[in-house]
Amino acid sequence: MDINIIPIGNSKGIRLSKTILEKYQITDSIEMILEEDQIILKPKTIARKGWEKQFKKMHDAGDDTELIPDVFEDENLEEWS
Repeated sequence: MDINIIPIGNSKGIRLSKTILEKYQITDSIEMILEEDQIILKPKTIARKGWEKQFKKMHDAGDDTELIPDVFEDENLEEWS
């Protein structure tokens, strides 16, 4: 796909179509990765996005129980006192 460079104030930029923005869920900002012979534009992701919703689903389904106990039966806690 060819994209023209356009003037934006004292700078220059590119214009992305609404279709591309929607397809890649680009809203406010993107991540630009500079490599030796190319520039990569990626949607900026938010760390742990959606985790709260998924944790609530797990809790509602009863899937948030401990898999490993905090204290093992054969553990001697007195030696740490």
